[in-house]
Amino acid sequence: MVLSPNEVQVIASLVVVVVLLHLFLGGCAYSILLERKLSAWMQDRVGPNRVGPHGAFQPLADGLKFLLKEDYNPRGVDKWLFLLAPGFIMIPAMIGFVVVPFAQKIDVTGLVQLVGVAQPNTEYLVRLVGADINVGLIYFVAVGSIGVYGVVLGGWASNNKFSFLGGLRASAQMISYEIPMGLALLTIVLVSGTINPFEIIAHQQSTAWNLLQMPVAAILFYVCMLAESNRAPFDLAEAESELIGGYHTEYSSMKFALFFLAEYYHMIAGAAFFTMLFLGGWSVNPIAGIIPWDFTNPGNFWLLGLLQAAIVLVKMAGLIAFAMAIRWTLPRFRFDQLMKLAWEGMIPTALLMVLMCSLWIFLGWQDWMVLASLATIVIVFTVHPFMPRQPHPNRRIKIIGSRFSPLEDSPPPASGSGMPVNSPLSD
Repeated sequence: MVLSPNEVQVIASLVVVVVLLHLFLGGCAYSILLERKLSAWMQDRVGPNRVGPHGAFQPLADGLKFLLKEDYNPRGVDKWLFLLAPGFIMIPAMIGFVVVPFAQKIDVTGLVQLVGVAQPNTEYLVRLVGADINVGLIYFVAVGSIGVYGVVLGGWASNNKFSFLGGLRASAQMISYEIPMGLALLTIVLVSGTINPFEIIAHQQSTAWNLLQMPVAAILFYVCMLAESNRAPFDLAEAESELIGGYHTEYSSMKFALFFLAEYYHMIAGAAFFTMLFLGGWSVNPIAGIIPWDFTNPGNFWLLGLLQAAIVLVKMAGLIAFAMAIRWTLPRFRFDQLMKLAWEGMIPTALLMVLMCSLWIFLGWQDWMVLASLATIVIVFTVHPFMPRQPHPNRRIKIIGSRFSPLEDSPPPASGSGMPVNSPLSD
């Protein structure tokens, strides 16, 4: 039996999917430990340090705790939807990363010949990617939009009004922030001229990282990534102070663990896409020409391919740590603030960014695309003071009878009564 190069690529893609699936599942567990350690460092605490050396086995203890907890289903739930909801939110996060490339072509001809399935005089080059498809960005948008079903089903099937309200708020949040995310992706398509992930990385290697070319689009995408993952300051879905625990209030044991892991899996998948779209993938050269050699043509040596994959993983780890630092730095938005940011801030800015990119490309100014972002910022700050405004949501509301807000028609206290001026009891 002999295998064609396409068949070898399919086998390699399956291996990549299996390896990355387990790698990211382990990364989810240890991302929790990283966040606890990072928050402890930011707050001058010790953090987990009891289970294993320096708390290294704490994720294993947490996993065993979830497995041994009572799996309780409340009375009156829609049983099948209640069971399927964690899968609907976890599966899209697990399959979204398969179009993210981790390395260029690697020569595995020697390995195929060693196994004895090689065709004569045939070179076998494989790419470290789960699915080498041309419509990678469309796949990402399509898969990412499915996650909202798990939130809606989890809130509705729980037969709990607080879970239902939490599901409605979370679904409104996720749908709202998908719009500016899609527009940010559209700017990448306009500038790169393709929706193929490998070609997007190659375009950045030949010019500059999209983070430098389109910083506004990068900021919009990263903020939307946090909102899609329900990460602070966008964790309204888990507003314990308002809705107990949001859409997963009634979940326990491993069903709750799936909701919990989905947040970190979404964050890992989002970091992988941000690395591909804005950080040049495995590129170490932010601007073409600064460093003479930038993995543009690394040859087919497999060690260089593994080095490229390591560079991508390091960039992802930095983005994940930055998201964790944001969580422990910024306070949570109110729901009206969250929706106002999306519909009155990010969506108009993203539309303007798309318009500026289209204009720059029409004029042939692709080499000065950063000026399109600067023009977008200037227009936003110029037009914003003239836009209609709503009443200030944080204005102080007068409390009737308070000594800080006395009744205007209250008579002054009688002299000698011993009551302080403007006291509600002076009457």
